Amino acid sequence: MSELPFDPAAPLRPTGNLRRRRIVSHVAEYGSTGAAILAVGVLAIVVYTVVARGAGAISFDFLFKGEPDGIGPMLVGTAEIVAIGTLIAAPLGVLIAVYLTEFDGGGRVSRLVRLTLDLINGLPSIIIGLFIYGLLVDHRSQSGFAASVALAIIMLPIVARGTQEVLALVPDSMREASDALGVSRWRSVLTVILPSATGGILTATILAVARAAGETAPLILVDSVWSGSEALLNPFEAIPNIPVKIFRLSEEPSPEALTQAWGAGLVLLSFIMLAGLGARALLARSKARMAG
Repeated sequence: MSELPFDPAAPLRPTGNLRRRRIVSHVAEYGSTGAAILAVGVLAIVVYTVVARGAGAISFDFLFKGEPDGIGPMLVGTAEIVAIGTLIAAPLGVLIAVYLTEFDGGGRVSRLVRLTLDLINGLPSIIIGLFIYGLLVDHRSQSGFAASVALAIIMLPIVARGTQEVLALVPDSMREASDALGVSRWRSVLTVILPSATGGILTATILAVARAAGETAPLILVDSVWSGSEALLNPFEAIPNIPVKIFRLSEEPSPEALTQAWGAGLVLLSFIMLAGLGARALLARSKARMAG
């Protein structure tokens, strides 16, 4: 009887290859942990700096009055611009996601649409602003509607890709049950698939809103010529907004203007952070409901 090349009952001993793998594993683990800590640290520094420098400007008059002492009209204008942009981007994004998930099945058109969304998501916002300027503003007056269209382009891929991921989480058993009952595909999507993913769709929309609310470059090109003394609600004229107000204040030489810029930045940062945290909570709740 020939002997085995090794004894299977012998205790395992680390070899040079195993030691190298352990070292690489530890380096990767510590590097990932360090990168995560660094990211959290940078965010903490940014938040602390904005709060420390902008808290002194926050007051009732600052939040509700117009220029030169407050940003009330700019808050109203920003909400209006973002709301109109959301009304444009959200339905289109959901329809694109439904097509990619429920009707195309991974074909050539689907790959082209996904590539297009990724390219739009990677475009610098100044390029989008320049495009909207040439499309809606050149030889015309600036308007809040033009700003909304620019923000809608920024939000569209976020809504579409986020909704696509959420729709993919809907169990196939629900689709199969609808097919077994003879329900048409479009009715199944409207009455079964979309209601099940409502929380995730809302999450993707809120994340898109948080992403677009702080954009400045497109608004400088298409919605920056206005007086912030009073709120304007007509979307077809220039509407006061927070990002352009921060840009204007940062260009002024006085310390008071810089303090107001930090205060406006604190208001905008608070909205974005609250929207992001709320979106994460909604997403976790939606995933738990679909998993259950």
